[in-house]
Amino acid sequence: MGGGMRILTIGLTVLALLAAGIWAAFFRWPGALVSASVEPAVLISDVRLVSMSPGAAEVELHKDVLVLDGVIVAIADHGGLDGDPRVASALRVDASGQTLLPGLIDAHVHVWDVPELAAYLAHGVTTVRNVSGLEVHLRWAERIEHGALLGPTLLTTGPILNSPGPNAQQNHVLVMTQDEARAAVRRQHEQGFEHLKVYSNLTEDAYRGVLEEARALGMTVSGHTPEGVREPGIPLERDFLIPFLSVLDDGFLTIEHTESIVWHGLRDRLNAERMEVLAQEMAMAGAVVTPTLIAHDNLVRVAESDGAYLERDGVASMNPLYVKVDAGVYDFWSRQDPAFREEVRRQFYQRATGMMHEAGVTLIAGTDAGIFTNLPGRAMTRELELLVLSGLTPYEALQAATVTPAGVFGLDDRGVIAPGMRGDLLLVSGDPLSDVSSVEYPAAVMANGVWLDQDALNRLEAASYQGSLPRSVLNALPVLLGTQ
Repeated sequence: MGGGMRILTIGLTVLALLAAGIWAAFFRWPGALVSASVEPAVLISDVRLVSMSPGAAEVELHKDVLVLDGVIVAIADHGGLDGDPRVASALRVDASGQTLLPGLIDAHVHVWDVPELAAYLAHGVTTVRNVSGLEVHLRWAERIEHGALLGPTLLTTGPILNSPGPNAQQNHVLVMTQDEARAAVRRQHEQGFEHLKVYSNLTEDAYRGVLEEARALGMTVSGHTPEGVREPGIPLERDFLIPFLSVLDDGFLTIEHTESIVWHGLRDRLNAERMEVLAQEMAMAGAVVTPTLIAHDNLVRVAESDGAYLERDGVASMNPLYVKVDAGVYDFWSRQDPAFREEVRRQFYQRATGMMHEAGVTLIAGTDAGIFTNLPGRAMTRELELLVLSGLTPYEALQAATVTPAGVFGLDDRGVIAPGMRGDLLLVSGDPLSDVSSVEYPAAVMANGVWLDQDALNRLEAASYQGSLPRSVLNALPVLLGTQ
């Protein structure tokens, strides 16, 4: 009996060790993200300040910025805080020759697993809006806000609401009727979501149900503008069942993708005169647009390179489950000739974005990061570059990634550098107002008061490559089972 018990004990111990090893290898989050402490006091000294504060100069030279317990408390000329007792024990950062901006806000991402969050911080993005949510995102968001998980502030919509059609995907909640749509909205509200995302194939009946229930529950609506059922002849021979202009009065928080606006608003006609008129109509309606120019631009880059662009530095931050699921898409675009159709579209989408900006449409920067080959964190720099190519100045492009989305999302504690604001900061070498690309590799980042120097950013970059296929499958289980 004693020998049998010893064998059983040894066996259970081995199983426990194996289970612990499997958990550590495949399910435990990278150590760089487990937790971090807010620095009690940080003095950023002699910095070039791009505060984004309304009425402030675009750049202010030789400034000192003091942050206490994660809150900006003072901004002064260099040396002006030397006698302040609050700086006596502060971490002093010599930022001469560097530029300080508010932390960047990516208004359109897809997060599949925790390591991807590290990539955003590593590249200066301190707030993200996930636009295809599951309940796990709500749990991650809460842990981040309470300091138990290091990551950018995580805003999230609920699961995408759509109807069956050519754009329906596995991670969509499909509804056809007003009653089904209302029930789906109520379910997301009960789960804790405050924001909804809708998609292009929603039927008119379902769309009205979403809007009415969202208004009743105080939820926001963003997404692709719904088109209704795509009957034969739509859009080349006749307009969509839900015309684009009719959606402009429906109170969208944000409309996603310039290319979707061209598809729905112009019926896929690359007509500059009509786009100019449409941009003016959108501006009068108060539309807010997330252009996500990088989404199409990266398709073209893959095609131009015969797929080599899929192997560039940083692609290891892409989620391994998503990469497996999208393998066929990668192969398709690697074999396309961009000169046949897509290059002219790339140019038109940039031009259309410039027209919207000139007309006064509010633009916010989003990257579609986490899908196709849009790299978490790094994609923000590519999007800013594309906004500049579209006609925005570097300062205007950076506004679209800081103060403007902060206002759109009601985040009144960030987006500018001013006393009383949250310590979400981005320190970069060089001058992003002359070269917006300089934001890609920060010298340091502050995320809700946590100071991340170059060594910490390097650890976060490494952590972003530690995606786990088993953990990602577990995260996506509601989608795989169709219970989202």
